[in-house]
Amino acid sequence: MQSNTRLGILLMIATTFVFAVQDGISQHLASNYNVLMIVMIRYWFFAAFVITIATRQSGSVRAAAATKQPILQISRGVLLATEICVMVTGFVYLGLVESHAIFACYPLLIAALSGPVLGETVGWRRWVAIAIGFVGVLVILQPGFAVFAPAAVIPLAAALMFALYGLLTRYAARKDSTATSFFWTGTVGAVVMTAVGLWFWEPMILTDWYWMGALCITGATGHWLLIKTYEVAEASAVQPFAYLQLVFASAIGLMIFGEALRWNVALGGAIVVGAGLFTLWRARQKTV
Repeated sequence: MQSNTRLGILLMIATTFVFAVQDGISQHLASNYNVLMIVMIRYWFFAAFVITIATRQSGSVRAAAATKQPILQISRGVLLATEICVMVTGFVYLGLVESHAIFACYPLLIAALSGPVLGETVGWRRWVAIAIGFVGVLVILQPGFAVFAPAAVIPLAAALMFALYGLLTRYAARKDSTATSFFWTGTVGAVVMTAVGLWFWEPMILTDWYWMGALCITGATGHWLLIKTYEVAEASAVQPFAYLQLVFASAIGLMIFGEALRWNVALGGAIVVGAGLFTLWRARQKTV
């Protein structure tokens, strides 16, 4: 595989923009309909996309589904589906700006948990960066002040779940291919969300069905772009640009939904992103 870092960076920027648009549509729909129903319909389309991609890469559905660690793969699928529901709920209660500012700490959580979960060594520099990053989270949350709302814990919980999902994905990669993990992510999520979401079905007006279609398309497009990104460039080279989703989502929140950017959210978000970029840089230095 030839590495094309410039193309990979452009693809990652496009990926983060598409995912930010997806988050904006999710906020719109979840503000009017049950979150579980919205995520369920989104997963139906996502599962069809995942099965198509995984089967194309593996040759058949049976080959794509072949795994020696089904419990781990099922756990990953359930965890991601739950995280998406929690994060979309955060959009409804907090908006895109604050939710993404808090959620941006997930790479720090991955770095902090990589030791106990994967047995990786975390040096003192990265521990300092992790500590600084969580100071940034505290700046955003402002604990002890009247502005602090319990809803702020929602995206923090989503960040923790997404970090665990990322770590389990890396653990699963020791025995399963990317196509297999991708297959289980989509199919397990679709099954779980269908079992839960059907109980919360609500009639949807025609214009919102159009938005629902756009949500499904952006979801599939975002994942396709992400796959292409990692096909043409090393993950360590393009991963820092994933933070642009915070920028794009915040712009959508400010311009479309009329959200406000408080000073503590801007400052805390900058601290979190800076600490996260440092941990990514240190991880790359250790692999060079």
